[in-house]
Amino acid sequence: MAEIARLSLFALDCPDARALAEFYSQLTGWPVDDDGGGDADWVELRSDGGITLAFQQVEDYRAPNWPSTDRPQQAHVDFDVPDLDEGERRVLAIGARKAEYQPGETFRVYLDPVGHPFCLVLNRDA
Repeated sequence: MAEIARLSLFALDCPDARALAEFYSQLTGWPVDDDGGGDADWVELRSDGGITLAFQQVEDYRAPNWPSTDRPQQAHVDFDVPDLDEGERRVLAIGARKAEYQPGETFRVYLDPVGHPFCLVLNRDA
């Protein structure tokens, strides 16, 4: 199938764009892009693979309530890891919380510091 478009940026709403960017910077190793023109409401992390994670500060932020349908996850990001236990240790150390509901065995669900769900996925090639 022919490509229509290529993913270049994924943005997450949050109460503090800089703080959440710092969390994901520690998770991915991607640097915080300080060339955002001084706009504290929008902060980006740029990978060397061409994809940008962006964080948009919004008033009255309400975290998703995963896995409830009351305030559904809306979106989530998967990160490949070669070892789930080591990945878990490291994301918990930087401020993630492990979700109570874990629906699989080859991945684990976590919540970032403001409640967005994300997964660590076992990939022995990662």
